[in-house]
Amino acid sequence: MCSGFKCTKTSLVVLNIIYIVVSFILIGVAAYGKASSLVTSLPVIGGITACGIFLLLTAILGLVGTFKHHQVLLFFYMVILFLLFIIQFSIACACLAFSEEQQNELAEIGWNQSDNGTRHDVQELFGCCGFSNVTEPDRPSCPQKCCPDDKQGCCESGSLWLSECRCSPCHVALSEVIGSAFRASGGLGLFFSFTEFIGVWLTVRFRNQKDPRANPSNFL
Repeated sequence: MCSGFKCTKTSLVVLNIIYIVVSFILIGVAAYGKASSLVTSLPVIGGITACGIFLLLTAILGLVGTFKHHQVLLFFYMVILFLLFIIQFSIACACLAFSEEQQNELAEIGWNQSDNGTRHDVQELFGCCGFSNVTEPDRPSCPQKCCPDDKQGCCESGSLWLSECRCSPCHVALSEVIGSAFRASGGLGLFFSFTEFIGVWLTVRFRNQKDPRANPSNFL
């Protein structure tokens, strides 16, 4: 049981170092996504970067407050961590509670709002054709691998053999990917939210402990 002043202090330092590492990972992922054009949405990149910077500043605040045993800094650090715990725990539970029907609706909204270039990339990546029907008119040309070997171009619009397309509609693959992403995000969110709760608990204990090396009458 970690109950001593030194043990509690060490635990807080290690926890905040982990937060710093995670923040650098978030910032690095955003920078890599922007440099390699894997993510073209500026709000997504900006959101990931902002989360990384905010987590980094919070961890630095926690480290400074821990090393100095500063009551005010530790109080604000504790409040920020507790708010992050509530927000992240709520979002994680919402992700895990996402139903299959909601996943299908989200996939359809994303498909309808995408241009033909994005739809074509999705079809090539998942080996699918159209969203809910391979014969839908407003889709790009389907991948060649969807066609029988002796019927090249069977998946092209206006083809006589369009009904023989080997590929299934994309809503199946997209719903599975969205569901996996929500489950992974929810699981990781729950894990990190509990680390934040542990951080709040350690901070409360640490604020109420006296440094044995300090002047007993000086409890800042």
